[in-house]
Amino acid sequence: MSTDILRFATAGSVDDGKSTLIGRLLFDSKSIFEDQLDAVERTSRGRGEEQTNLALLTDGLRAEREQGITIDVAYRYFATPRRTFIIADTPGHIQYTRNMVTGASTSDLAVILVDARKGLQEQSRRHAFLATLLQVPHLVVAINKMDLVDYSQERFEEIKQEFTDFATKLDVSDLTYIPISALHGDNVVDRSINMPWYDGSSLLHHLEHVHIASDRNLIDARFPVQFVIRPQRAADPELHDYRGYAGTVAGGVFKAGDEIMHLPSGLTSRIAKILTADGELDEAFPPMSVTMLLEDEIDISRGDMLCRPNNQPVVSQDIEAMVCWMAESRKLTPRSRLVIKHTTRNAKVMVRDIRYRLDVNTLHRDEDAEDLSLNEIGRVSMRATQPLFADEYKENRLTGGFVLIEEGSNTTVAAGMIVRAE
Repeated sequence: MSTDILRFATAGSVDDGKSTLIGRLLFDSKSIFEDQLDAVERTSRGRGEEQTNLALLTDGLRAEREQGITIDVAYRYFATPRRTFIIADTPGHIQYTRNMVTGASTSDLAVILVDARKGLQEQSRRHAFLATLLQVPHLVVAINKMDLVDYSQERFEEIKQEFTDFATKLDVSDLTYIPISALHGDNVVDRSINMPWYDGSSLLHHLEHVHIASDRNLIDARFPVQFVIRPQRAADPELHDYRGYAGTVAGGVFKAGDEIMHLPSGLTSRIAKILTADGELDEAFPPMSVTMLLEDEIDISRGDMLCRPNNQPVVSQDIEAMVCWMAESRKLTPRSRLVIKHTTRNAKVMVRDIRYRLDVNTLHRDEDAEDLSLNEIGRVSMRATQPLFADEYKENRLTGGFVLIEEGSNTTVAAGMIVRAE
C-alpha cells in the first residue's frame, strides 16, 4: 500500500483559495462525514455567508477562521479507489515560511495556487522556489478563480507563460498547469463544461495518476538502524540468540542474501532475513519499516547504518547545507552550538560559517550576511562531534535532510538540506 499513498502540499499567495480547494476536493470526493459538513454549514450561516464555506474544513484554529487565513499546517486525509492522499495545507504569509517548509518537506507533489485575476504574486514565486529547494518532484500550478475572469483561455495562457518563464530559474522536473474554480468545483474533481478549450485532466485525476514510485532512490541502499531488538527469552530456543535491527528503508532495495556493510565499523555480513509484523519478506524498499537479521554478529546500535560495500554514503563530520531557520527567540550565528538529528543519529554540531543568506523572492545571495533570523534561508557549514552518514539532499531526501535542535529547550530551531559532505 505504500506506493498508493500520495503526500501533497498546497501553497500560494494569501487568499488564492488553498483551503477552499482542499474543502472542494474533500466534498466532491465524498470524503467528509455528515457531522463535519453540518458543523461547517452552521458556522457559515452564523457568519452570514450565502453558501457553505468549504475552507472551514481545514482552517481549524479559531484565529484562522476569524481572519479567513491559514496559519498552521493543516493535515487532511482522504482516499479514492485508486489512491490514498495526505494533504498538507500550508500558509501563504511570509511570516509562516517555516510552516511551508515543514509541510512540503515530506511531499511528493506541490499544488501552487495562482489567483487568475492577480497573476503570479511574490508569495507564489516564493513557494514555488521553496518547493523546488525541498526537491518536491512534481509541481502543479492550479490557476484558480477562473470564474472571475469569465473562464478566459487568454488569461490562463498568459499566467502559464509567466510562470514558465519564472520556472526556468528553478530545478523543476515535472510541471503541470490546470485551470480551476475551487469555489464552484470546475476541473477539481470533474472536468468543467465551462472551459471546453482545456483538454487536460481534472486536478483529482492528475493526483490519482501521477507516477511517484520512481521518485524514490532505489539505487543507493541505505538502512539507518532505529532500534535493536533482543527478546532475551531463554525458554524459546529460536529467540535465545535473536538480534534484529529495526528501521525504515531510506534508499535502495535490500534482499535476503545480499551482502551489506555496517557503518561506522566497515564490517560486512549478509542479510539472513527481512521481517515485518505481517511475516517474512523477500525484499524491502523505501519507505518500508522492517527488521533485518544478519548472518554474523556485529556490534550495531541506533544511529548506525547498513549499506552496500561498493555504494556507501559519505562518512563525514563536516557538512554544508541549506538551512531554514525557525526560531523566534534567537538567531543562527557562527559558533552556534546545536544538536543535529540526521536519520536516526543525534550529534552535537557547531556552525562554522554562514556562506550566504538567500532572498527567496529575488534568489539573490547576500554573502555579507552574519546571521539567519526567523524564516530566513541560507547556506551554512557545520562541524559535528561524530561522523554522519550522509548523501546530498538532491540524491536522497531521507539521508540528505536533517533538523537542528536547541539542546537546553529541546526545541526544533531549523530544518536543513545537505548540499555537500566533505
